[in-house]
Amino acid sequence: MRLKPKSDFWQVGIVPARADALLDAETLADCSDRITWLPDPGPWRYLADPFAVRKGDSLHVFVEAYDYHTKHGFIERHELVGPDLKWRGRAVVLTRPFHLSYPFLIEQEGEVLMMPESHKAGEVALYRARSFPDDWVRETVLLTGMPVAEACLIEHQGKWWMFYTLVGAGARDQRELHIAFADSLTGPWKTHPQNPVLVDRSGARPGGTPFIGADGQVILPVQDCSVSYGGGLRFLRFSLLSETHVTCAHLPAQLTGDLTAAGYPDGLHTFSACGDLTLIDVKRIDRSFGRHIVNLKRKLSPKPALSALG
Repeated sequence: MRLKPKSDFWQVGIVPARADALLDAETLADCSDRITWLPDPGPWRYLADPFAVRKGDSLHVFVEAYDYHTKHGFIERHELVGPDLKWRGRAVVLTRPFHLSYPFLIEQEGEVLMMPESHKAGEVALYRARSFPDDWVRETVLLTGMPVAEACLIEHQGKWWMFYTLVGAGARDQRELHIAFADSLTGPWKTHPQNPVLVDRSGARPGGTPFIGADGQVILPVQDCSVSYGGGLRFLRFSLLSETHVTCAHLPAQLTGDLTAAGYPDGLHTFSACGDLTLIDVKRIDRSFGRHIVNLKRKLSPKPALSALG
């Protein structure tokens, strides 16, 4: 008997609360009826890895848009306007021959920069919005020769810190946390001598925007992959973060998809801050035979041109 394939589907939501106010499950659950969800992208597609920038009356949400028909991810932008976050539309803003996801955003000196995951290209590249929000140009490479996933940045105590994981055998990316540091955003970047600074499948893979807690220490959202990939989200607090030593510990809270959406109980793996808003994604697992049909159609169809992806 042929086994039913397992397919993950993610949904992106915008929570009307600051990130530092959502460090416990009860507070997130209390916000569940006020979450704004992005539109369903259609059959056998999903949106994940949300990061956002607010410009005037508009909130621009950048996501990974994934299509099971092509097994390819690209970066898509959704615009929401007004205090009620009314959805206005979407646009594809970045495609490459390789898979893109996790469009981490940085605002610096009036410019908007993006650092999408591109581990299949073996690099961490920084893109600049030549004309915000849809015209992006590849600016520089921060790390190269490494299969980096889920890289995220924070400037803290005069240095830039990058948290990331590495894709490798045995789901290495789901259990290891690595760090790099630099004096400026564009580098040069140095990998930390203590890498991996944490090995823990229940909370090492980065999952969103690092931020400063009430005690002045860096807090990093991390994914709990102990049951399934992106099954939940935890917070890692760094009591020591230096060029030579790292000390960190998990906060007690754990966030899961069932706190926010009954139909997506199987995961929550991104938690990104945008002012007084926090963006999340939640997961449901599909085990229908429909995936076999999608896979068969993909194998029988000619490979799409890059311009057609998305």
